Amino acid sequence: MFLPRGELTYVSRQSSTSATNMTETQNACSTKPGQGGLRKISSAGEPSPCPIPGVGPGVLEMRVKEGSKIRNLLGFAMSRLQGEGHAVPVTQVVFTGMGRAITKTITCAEIVKRKVQGLHQVSKLQYRTVREVWQSQEDEAVQMTVLKNVPAIYILLSKEPLDPQELGYQSPAETGSSLVEQKSGDATEVSRKRPLSPSSQKTQASIKRPHTEPANKY
Repeated sequence: MFLPRGELTYVSRQSSTSATNMTETQNACSTKPGQGGLRKISSAGEPSPCPIPGVGPGVLEMRVKEGSKIRNLLGFAMSRLQGEGHAVPVTQVVFTGMGRAITKTITCAEIVKRKVQGLHQVSKLQYRTVREVWQSQEDEAVQMTVLKNVPAIYILLSKEPLDPQELGYQSPAETGSSLVEQKSGDATEVSRKRPLSPSSQKTQASIKRPHTEPANKY
């Protein structure tokens, strides 16, 4: 596994008179930073505007990370949507996640749509720049900065109607029909796997047992 495409910046130890900086591209590097005696000391995403148009000023932004707890995220989002705790309910919520947190972001949005009916949805995908700083384990003054592109997802759930012509739009009717199809499919699968009762097994065995005529004795 090679480093993602981006600029690698090596900063050598600074002296009292001057500092020496050296910049190389990924093509000049053939190993991971961790294999060269380096450890990651920080990782942060570069600021990026929301790609979903029409987002109101009072939108609730839920940033989902790889280590986030789904129960905590849903508890806070549902309380704001339903106006619990004497708080003014919000009409829009945006779930965002990058990299390995994308799957958890989609899960949170799907659970909210099941609990709150009539939500309009718009989903967008984009790449965001993440800046990682690696430090040498032998010399703390030697650092390396890695810029890499990471996929990110934005899911807007709104009680108010959204533009149906917007790319990635999903109406509440489509959401409800997909849930009904999923429930009917689950019920059918359970009925297929349900074992037969003892009386049904005896009846089925008697039906399948062939009937033979007794032989005539002369």
